[in-house]
Amino acid sequence: MTRDFLLPDLGEGLTESELVAWHVAVGQLVELNQPIAEVETAKAIVQLPSPFAGVIAQLYVEEGSTVAVGTPIVAFELDELEPTVVEDAPQAIAVAEAVAEPEPAADAEPVQDVADAPVERNSVLVGYGPRVETGVRPERKRHSVPASEPVIAKTSDARPRETRIPIRGVRKATADAMVRSAFTAPHVTEFLTVDVTATLELIEHLREKSNSKVTLLAVVSKALCIAVRRNPSLNSSWDDSAGEIVEFGYVNLGIAVATPRGLLVPNIRDADAMGLAELTTSISDLAETARNGTTTAVSLTGGTISISNVGVFGVDAGTPIVNPGEAAILAMGAVRREPREHNGEIALRDAMTLSLSFDHRLVDGEQGSRLLTDIGAILTNPGVVLAMV
Repeated sequence: MTRDFLLPDLGEGLTESELVAWHVAVGQLVELNQPIAEVETAKAIVQLPSPFAGVIAQLYVEEGSTVAVGTPIVAFELDELEPTVVEDAPQAIAVAEAVAEPEPAADAEPVQDVADAPVERNSVLVGYGPRVETGVRPERKRHSVPASEPVIAKTSDARPRETRIPIRGVRKATADAMVRSAFTAPHVTEFLTVDVTATLELIEHLREKSNSKVTLLAVVSKALCIAVRRNPSLNSSWDDSAGEIVEFGYVNLGIAVATPRGLLVPNIRDADAMGLAELTTSISDLAETARNGTTTAVSLTGGTISISNVGVFGVDAGTPIVNPGEAAILAMGAVRREPREHNGEIALRDAMTLSLSFDHRLVDGEQGSRLLTDIGAILTNPGVVLAMV
């Protein structure tokens, strides 16, 4: 008996996915829940487990193809006497949260100020079972336009004159979201350069005395969470359909992460309730999951305010675009050692520029300025937190 398996609804409200890689071949015997393919949506890469135990009879879809939900992708040859089937498989699938210890990131990448040994993490589809490692995921296929004459680079490697990359997956979703935000929400960006010498000294002290792995990003994130309590309009959303402004009593903090698949902004749930050490671990965990392509759909929705660390690229400031559905985003610039006034004298100090973009429908200039100066006050003198909380 032959049974077709249709591309299921992955529980994200999406109508199509890209089949990144097959982990099986025609004629191969597979077990129930054995990963048979990797599928990429606009939000994450997930393993697609087999809904049957049987032999692969046919693969209908080639790697790299974009497939609509409900399309047959593979046929199984089943034992008619003892079929092993997960009934209503397409309807039963939903993306599950990844569970594993966090892997800290390297200092040279956007949200990565913590360095530790990497830890594998697994994404599964509910109702099927855990992920089984099947080897290195192949690179996404790219279509090159060859040059009439080869161009030789300085590493002596031949390179095409043009490379065409299909616009899909994370890149397409990010582009759509950024255009929607830029042309829907009237953006205002304010800048503040602050002396972070005391904050860096505090971080060094915590690392030496308590073996803490706290990072500057974690401290700025904590400062943002504290400042938001005093300036709640920055932690809100414009509900056009209901004609309401929704102010949140919690902070789901989005962290912008540069990944090989494009920009992702997963968020940390209830970040405002976390201590500095827990927030540091959560940021590291979130970043590694995003770079591994195992970010879940749940963590990519429901953010209330975001932060982007462009300073790791050596950039001083920028004008970040607000995530759709949020009121503001804070960008951290690079830390620069420069002469500044300190205690009535000129001294070399560590300075950093903060850039705050906000939706002017939700936030007035005064409110945005107060949030920015509150964050600046904490970073200049971390002790002022005692007077704020």
